[in-house]
Amino acid sequence: MIKTVNLTKKYNDVTVLNIEEIEIPKGQSFGLVGNNGAGKTTYFSLLLDLIAPSSGYIENNGVLVHESEDWKPFTSSFIDESFLIGYLTAEEYFYFIGDLRHQTKADVDTLLAQFADFFNGEILKQKKYLRDLSKGNQKKAGIVAALIGNPEVIVLDEPFANLDPTTQIRLKQIIKELARSKGVTILISSHDLSHVTDVCERIVVLEKGAVIKDLKTSPATLKELEAHFSGLVGVEKATDLQ
Repeated sequence: MIKTVNLTKKYNDVTVLNIEEIEIPKGQSFGLVGNNGAGKTTYFSLLLDLIAPSSGYIENNGVLVHESEDWKPFTSSFIDESFLIGYLTAEEYFYFIGDLRHQTKADVDTLLAQFADFFNGEILKQKKYLRDLSKGNQKKAGIVAALIGNPEVIVLDEPFANLDPTTQIRLKQIIKELARSKGVTILISSHDLSHVTDVCERIVVLEKGAVIKDLKTSPATLKELEAHFSGLVGVEKATDLQ
């Protein structure tokens, strides 16, 4: 479904991303982890054609992302609050996204009804602009908006941040249902190793823009990831002492 080949991104003479190959099959829940500056957001930005690659390419369902927009009808995302339109209410925003994805208001209302517990009475019918909602509620609105129109690929950057524990649990259920029952390919980046191992069947670790580990999730994966990042802490401390 998604194929990455010899992908690099450079700013001046600094290479911030260098991935030889990643293939993500249809219906896979794919997690991307790494410390700040590892290249996670850069990779997602390239995947969504927000920035251009220095070399190489990403292919989404046979479409070269940086050469054609034919991937957009079946791909959706929520990266951060900049994806929202702050001067709209939640309902106005949902209907706007629905119109872009050829969904009627009735279609959108049917989808929204499925997430009443996720919204917890704090999103709809509040007569508030999106910019006036809390960070957590903005995140909820952005995630559900990404589900409008039955996309085949969904990209979520730090989806669990700013959400309370109950909402995090519900979001995990949503992600698992989309991948396992509906065959949606879901890409998630997160700093929370526990959350990403709970919902992703495969996890790739980035370090300084390169793939360091590519793991099929198992009961031992969380410990392996914790050991990896604990080892990095030790390396950083040793470097500081030199």
